[in-house]
Amino acid sequence: MEFKRKSKINVSIPTASMPDIIFMLLIFFMVATVIRQYSGLKVKLPEAEKIQKIPGSKRHVVTIWADKNDVVVCDDIRVKKITDLRNIVYQKLVRDPQIQIALKIDKRDNMGFVNKIHQELRKASALKVHYFAVPGGEY
Repeated sequence: MEFKRKSKINVSIPTASMPDIIFMLLIFFMVATVIRQYSGLKVKLPEAEKIQKIPGSKRHVVTIWADKNDVVVCDDIRVKKITDLRNIVYQKLVRDPQIQIALKIDKRDNMGFVNKIHQELRKASALKVHYFAVPGGEY
């Protein structure tokens, strides 16, 4: 008995529709992606007569919220003890030396507590500090 050898079948994956699939996936991910906004704390910002934007881009800004109950949040990380703020800010400064600090402090907050925040920022060598305010009390 003699066996016949079968001819090899050339198998290839059709790639004609691959660009269509790639663009559909790209559009899906663009629509489904949510850009994260920092939630922080609900603070009532003080009024100001003149306001300037922070120079530079937003990715070099660390936002620190402090409310009237002496709760501090640094870029959505709740600071349990005020002395922990120094370590958090210092680690961010080590990763990116161009960092600027933006303070969103409730206008009803105790100035003694705000002074403690300043002292911790000084100990972390974070000297570029900006304050958020609302023009004319408008929200």
